[in-house]
Amino acid sequence: MSSSSEPVIDANLAVALDALLAEQSVTRAAARLHTSPAAMSRTLARLRRILQDPLLVRAGQSMVPTPRAQALRDEAAAVVHRLGALLAPGTGVDLAALRSTFTLQAADLVGAALTPGLLRLARQEAPGVSLRFRAEDLEAGPALRDGRIDLEVGSIDHVDPETRVEELVTLRMAAAVRPGHPLTEGALTPARLADAEHVVVSRRGRFTGPLDTALAERNLHRRVAVVLPGHMAAMALAARSDTVCLIPTAPAGAAPSPLTDVATTLGLRLLDIPLPLPPLTIGMAWHPRHAADGGHRWLRDAVRRTLHAPGSPAV
Repeated sequence: MSSSSEPVIDANLAVALDALLAEQSVTRAAARLHTSPAAMSRTLARLRRILQDPLLVRAGQSMVPTPRAQALRDEAAAVVHRLGALLAPGTGVDLAALRSTFTLQAADLVGAALTPGLLRLARQEAPGVSLRFRAEDLEAGPALRDGRIDLEVGSIDHVDPETRVEELVTLRMAAAVRPGHPLTEGALTPARLADAEHVVVSRRGRFTGPLDTALAERNLHRRVAVVLPGHMAAMALAARSDTVCLIPTAPAGAAPSPLTDVATTLGLRLLDIPLPLPPLTIGMAWHPRHAADGGHRWLRDAVRRTLHAPGSPAV
C-alpha cells in the first residue's frame, strides 16, 4: 500500500500537527504533548508522508513552516479545539446560548409554586429556555425513560431502579380556611376540625387520607363535601366558602415555602392541625441519561433554588 493511501482520520495526528505548527520545534512540541522528542520526530515524519510536504524545514538553529504548513496552522488549531469540545465531559453549558424546552410533570400546586421562580432564573441565566408543565397524567417512570418528560417534581411514589430521585424539601400539612371562618376563633381541636366541612384533593377521586386515619384513632370522622383533582380549585373553593382545604406548608421555624404562595394570594388563613400527620416530602426524579447534560443540570439546580433547598448536592 502506498503512503498516499495511509489513513489520516487520527485525532492524535491532528493534535501533533497543531503542536508542531504552533511551536515550530520538535522539542517544544514534544514537551507540550508530554512525549519524547524522538517520538515527536517520528510523528513529524509520518505527517510529512501523509501530507506530502516537509511542513517544517531547518533554517539555521530553528525551523520554519512551509507555505503549506502556514495555510494549515489555523485549521489545525480549530480542529483540535473542536475535538476538545467533542470529547470533554458534558458538565458545562453556555447558558446564554442554550435553546431548549424542558417538560416537567407536577401537580398543579407544585407547578404554580415552581413557575415564577423558574421563569425568573431562566430570564437571568438561560433566556433561551422554555418550560412546559404537564399534569400528573403520565406514569412517570416510562415517561422519563422515553423522554416524554424531562423532570418529575412532587411526591415521588414510584420505585424504578434506573430513575434518579432526589429529595428536596419536607413539609407539613396545614388547614387552609377563609378569613372569618369559624375555625379561626378559639382553639382548634380535633373534634372541631372533624365537624367542619372539608374539600379533599385527590386526582384518583379518593375521599379519605392520612387526616381520616388520625381522626379515626380518636373515634372522629370528618365530613367531606367534595373531592377535587387539584389544589388550585380546592383553595379557590375554600376562599369562597366554609370548606377546609389541607395544603402543604413549611415546618414550624423554617423559611416560608413557595407552595403556600397561592394560598397567601387568595387570603387564606393557615391553621396548625392538632393531630400527628405524616410529613410530605417533595422531590424530583429524572432519567440517568440526563445526569451529565449541562442544560438538565441547570434545570435541576434551578428547581432546588426555587424550592429553597440549601445544601442539596449539585447532582
